[in-house]
Amino acid sequence: MSIIIDKNTKVIVQGITGREGSFHAKLMKLYGTNVVAGVSPGKSEEDVHGLPVFDTVKEAVNKTGADASILFVPPRFTKDAVLEAIDAGLKIVVAVAEGIPFHDMLYCRNYAFKNNCILIGPNTPGIISPNKSKVGFMADTIYKEGSVGLISRSATLSYEAVNNLSAEEIGQSTVIGIGGDPVQGATFKDLLPMFDEDPDTKVVVMIGEIGGSDEEEAAAYIKDNMKTPVIAFIAGEAAPEGKRMGHAGAIVSPGGEGSAEYKKQVLTEAKIEIAEKLTDIPTLCKKILN
Repeated sequence: MSIIIDKNTKVIVQGITGREGSFHAKLMKLYGTNVVAGVSPGKSEEDVHGLPVFDTVKEAVNKTGADASILFVPPRFTKDAVLEAIDAGLKIVVAVAEGIPFHDMLYCRNYAFKNNCILIGPNTPGIISPNKSKVGFMADTIYKEGSVGLISRSATLSYEAVNNLSAEEIGQSTVIGIGGDPVQGATFKDLLPMFDEDPDTKVVVMIGEIGGSDEEEAAAYIKDNMKTPVIAFIAGEAAPEGKRMGHAGAIVSPGGEGSAEYKKQVLTEAKIEIAEKLTDIPTLCKKILN
């Protein structure tokens, strides 16, 4: 099985007539994703890769019965696009743009929560359930269907972890990039219960990094609630305090909170297995799966 998306998920692409939207709509279709339409205001007379284009998300949903949307729109338009998707009744929204204004994302996150919408991102490669569906722009050839669920703040690290797993013939149920911006939609804590309820996910890999408190909150949840084993990797061990590293959310507080060492300590106290290197992840998964 998988979580959030599968072969039956009907996907629309907001911004489909743009360069990135058109390119990735084609690749998602080729992978087998059930892409049913695109949305681009004022472009409803066009079609892209055989897909109808609508002026509004509501019209697209009414005509196609879509469940999910992925947004290939600039950061300054992302808030309006997210709210339009949620107001049209969509329960899965993926925002790939990086650098969405802080308050815009706070509003979107709260709005999604109030409307029972799973908002993935921003600054995310998306979500993929191997051999079923992908709503994102990841290089799908490295993924293999299986029983490891993976959640990551870093796209690059998730690719490396997945490639290591697949090379060892360890498949994945669903892989989710939650994004590296300071404010995200769905967090580790939001997604872990879904994997825990999936009978075919036998272990969850959580790839975190310095900054914020998402990993610490996840640790508390795992300790008190999770039945499925969890393996964690934390990036940024050598990062100095007060200096942002890569992602906007990857910054260690002057007091040391948010550091890799602090996060690993909290995770260890919750009896969560820590991978010191990405290459350790397949070995730790095998110990649980075998």
